[in-house]
Amino acid sequence: MTTRSFVIGCATAFTFAAVATPSKADMASGDVMANTCYSCHGTNGVSAGAMPTISGKSQKFIAKNMKDFRSDKRKGTVMNRIAKGFTEAEIDALSKIFGK
Repeated sequence: MTTRSFVIGCATAFTFAAVATPSKADMASGDVMANTCYSCHGTNGVSAGAMPTISGKSQKFIAKNMKDFRSDKRKGTVMNRIAKGFTEAEIDALSKIFGK
């Protein structure tokens, strides 16, 4: 193997590794994440059924309850599992969308 081939091979491998390395994903916007909530809590968080309406609750109330679901301090049917998927920043973003 020539020096030139070795250098080209290393440069190619380095370039591939740099491109293939996943970067830290940015948080999805609150509006995008809120689509998950609409499935159960209704469009814009106003429920038409048995699920509670979350629109209009205080931001503090929403954030506290989401964090309580996430830590299993509050029991729910599926909310504990759903809340575990959200970071502090994501919970805060959701509370701003639905909260007053």
